[in-house]
Amino acid sequence: MILEMKVPSPGESITEVEIAEWLVEDGDYVEKDQAIAEVDSDKATLELPAEESGIITLKAEEGDAVAVGQVVCLIDTSAAKPEGGETPAKTEKKVEAPKVEAPKATVATKTYATGTASPAAKKIISEKGLDVSQLSGTGKDGRITKEDAANAKPSMGTPTGGNRGSSHSKMSMLRRKVAERLVEAKNTTAMLTTFNEVDMSPIFELRKQYKETFKSKHGVSLGFMSFFSLAVVRALKMYPAVNSMIDGKQMLSYDFVDISIAVSGPKGLMVPVIRNAENLSFRGVESEVKRLAIRARDGKITVDEMTGGTFTISNGGVFGSMLSTPIINPPQSGILGMHNIVERPMVVDGQVVIRPIMYVALSYDHRIIDGKESVGFLVAVKEALENPIELLMGNDVKKALEL
Repeated sequence: MILEMKVPSPGESITEVEIAEWLVEDGDYVEKDQAIAEVDSDKATLELPAEESGIITLKAEEGDAVAVGQVVCLIDTSAAKPEGGETPAKTEKKVEAPKVEAPKATVATKTYATGTASPAAKKIISEKGLDVSQLSGTGKDGRITKEDAANAKPSMGTPTGGNRGSSHSKMSMLRRKVAERLVEAKNTTAMLTTFNEVDMSPIFELRKQYKETFKSKHGVSLGFMSFFSLAVVRALKMYPAVNSMIDGKQMLSYDFVDISIAVSGPKGLMVPVIRNAENLSFRGVESEVKRLAIRARDGKITVDEMTGGTFTISNGGVFGSMLSTPIINPPQSGILGMHNIVERPMVVDGQVVIRPIMYVALSYDHRIIDGKESVGFLVAVKEALENPIELLMGNDVKKALEL
């Protein structure tokens, strides 16, 4: 029996996917539920499992865009399993360096001539700002033709003999969708960014004192994300407009907080969502961050896990960023950017002291959030991070950390 395997729907509103990689070869014997391909949608990379065991025949190439419901392979379920009981693994593809064609030999009559250019060639030379003395002519007696001028490139200095090759690679569907959304955010929102700085000393002290106990009891590290997430939850309750978005001519506000966290995955930027962060403890946030980060790293994140979100936190500091203006994640109205922590001189009570400082940035949609609310929100985040025991832990550290 020949089974036609069709592309399943990876999520609502998704009509096509792209074959990112076949994990088997044409003619391989596959087992039921074996991962046979990775497919990219505009939201995630997902694995395609074999529906039955048998010999597979591929009907689509890597890089092909295929519609949901389209047949991508056939499985001969009546075929016998090869002797030895082993399923052939996909052989590793050899990646060859892009071939660079050697320049074609020129005819002996080809010369460099100054000023001997046709009228059409002179016009092109003038428009492109070319040095006529560096052009080679293929016309009669070395005359520079219109084609010579059109094909010439501006001088980029004296060649040094180094490699000057280039190559093209196709952007994944996910990468293309991210690019579209970033441009959409810049073009359709009145985006503005406000900045502040946070003295991370209190959080450093708490982590130094409790991180080992916290990890041994809960199996996750006491990181910065839990402090920032809970500080954001508190600030959003104080400034609900930041936890809102535009819906036509109305403002849609939420009484819950779903925090999108921007993480870097193997296929590019992923933004999984921490649901109902307002109900989570420090342990709850750290456990969820770890779970989502692992799934994103392994390419197992689902569309549902990245859908929604009422506010986003982006941590460029893990890559060494000192300061940035993060781009809003539509249709949300705000995104908080975390950055690296650097020891800087600060004036405290009239004395210059060295403190670990992080710059934070809030990008927001000015159509729905006023300057007073945006600045107030960021100040509320700063206050909570600089006084976490009182404002985030209720003056009971061990209870808040569930120790």
